[in-house]
Amino acid sequence: MNTPSPEDPVHPDTTLIQRLGYAGLIPFVGLALLLWLLQGEPQVFVSVALAAYAGLILSFLGGIHWGIGWLQAGRRDGLGVHFLWGVMPSLLAWPGVLMPPYASLVWLGLVLIVCYLVDRRLFVRAGLTPWLTMRFRLTTVASLSCFLGAGAL
Repeated sequence: MNTPSPEDPVHPDTTLIQRLGYAGLIPFVGLALLLWLLQGEPQVFVSVALAAYAGLILSFLGGIHWGIGWLQAGRRDGLGVHFLWGVMPSLLAWPGVLMPPYASLVWLGLVLIVCYLVDRRLFVRAGLTPWLTMRFRLTTVASLSCFLGAGAL
């Protein structure tokens, strides 16, 4: 399978993919910063917004594995693990969005890290190793935003 590399300037989609990926960090960083600037009810609203966004992103990360599974179905043995793992980020995020905000953001930050650690193994098996650098950067900023946001509460 010819997988585009984030470092491959010839592939036209990599720039768009990178821009979209990094733009997805704007709500993480912006909401985490707002938590340090606000107090009272607005702070509670922003903490719920950050937790909800983290939960949505975790569901998206699981969906990526369903896409990988569908694309590679029948090509290799053992790729059914993508379908199995694909439901886990949503299931792990679900209790996180129900917790009190200070605990929720810590839990969701940890789940983001766990997802990256699983992806480090599964992306390699799927031939997606070149995307791990960007995936690491996105996870680092997203999880730190959750931890810093929790620290403001």
